[in-house]
Amino acid sequence: MSMISELWAFLRTRKKFWLVPILVMMALFGTLLVLAQGSAVAPFIYTLF
Repeated sequence: MSMISELWAFLRTRKKFWLVPILVMMALFGTLLVLAQGSAVAPFIYTLF
């Protein structure tokens, strides 16, 4: 949790708010990969790609 707060402090201090959408998309893609690895939803996720 401290890593997220440090990242937010960095983004706020350096005015790098344009990185937020990139980080959000990377997090969503990562969760999609984790879900696709071993669940019943995997065949439906694989059809998207």
